[in-house]
Amino acid sequence: MYNRSRREVLKTLAAGAGSLIFSPNSLLAATSQKKRLGVALVGLGYYSTDLLAPALQDTKHCFLAGIVTGTPSKAETWKKKYSIPDKNIYNYSNFDSIANNPDIDVVYVVLPPSMHKEYVVRAANAGKHVWCEKPMAISVNECEAMISACKQNKRSLAIGYRLQHEPNTKEYRQLIRDKKLGNVKYVNCAAGYRDNRTDHWKQKREMGGGVLGDMGVYAIQGARGGTGMEPIAIISATTSTTRPEIYKNGLDETVVAKLEFPGGVIADIKTSFGENINFLTVNCERGDLKMEPFSAYAGVQGSSPLGVINHPFNVPAEQTMQMDDDALAIMQNKPVIAPGEEGMRDIHIVQSIYASAAKGTRVKL
Repeated sequence: MYNRSRREVLKTLAAGAGSLIFSPNSLLAATSQKKRLGVALVGLGYYSTDLLAPALQDTKHCFLAGIVTGTPSKAETWKKKYSIPDKNIYNYSNFDSIANNPDIDVVYVVLPPSMHKEYVVRAANAGKHVWCEKPMAISVNECEAMISACKQNKRSLAIGYRLQHEPNTKEYRQLIRDKKLGNVKYVNCAAGYRDNRTDHWKQKREMGGGVLGDMGVYAIQGARGGTGMEPIAIISATTSTTRPEIYKNGLDETVVAKLEFPGGVIADIKTSFGENINFLTVNCERGDLKMEPFSAYAGVQGSSPLGVINHPFNVPAEQTMQMDDDALAIMQNKPVIAPGEEGMRDIHIVQSIYASAAKGTRVKL
């Protein structure tokens, strides 16, 4: 079915560009000629509804072209609000037929983590570029399968790390990479909020729940970006909950971990669904870099001995910058800022933190 659909797509493109000679990269070449890429959001929960869809109204290089939802009432609401044609509205049963739709260039997977692998692979097999929300998946093996599917289909894969596109984050990371404050000595980073929901995927282990994969990825990113290095070991880790009636059977509401980086640099990280915490402190030879908040939707800001780090912008500009950057990379046939390999690195660290907590020992990376 996939091969047949792909041939139909090729015929359609050929009819509109008679002089185009198709090669294994022909669909990518056709995509690169577009002025704006059509994006289909898969999953219409809070993040798609309140952040991604509004952000797509401001993007220069992509636009909201379609949706995938299992809820007919949502489909009708979105259809009216964003003038989405019926042919660009899919459910989870007919999703694979998206291969036949030239309006849609990118599929953005915004589902619970346990569903990421399935829909990234299906989107890639349908010949679409893929953006996937973080956490990338629930295991390194799933990440590898996602990366492999996109490579085999010659499709781009970007992970939704909005902060890597955000100017304040770029500035502090560049400052660390350039050693403007000398060598990094120690990092302390925390990311969390009080989540009082009881029946969300974040409270369900089988759907990829637990704080470490969700908010914990921000703390891991903070440690990696704050040191400018990759960790070599998890020295220690603990998981806990103060609300076992919500975070059941050992599911993590709070995680603390100590990461070791080259040169003996240590990063303490904390993540929680039980308290509001959002900061990054980097102790360097020539003073401290402080970002607070370092991962908020409403903006990131901080300071160092070199001055204030504050490029103000309005919500949902982080997502706008992210999607424009990723769309432009596709059109220019350039690497995306946060590819699948970047997401997989964090999932490897997540799994290693869990292993350290379970064993009570140091775990090498």
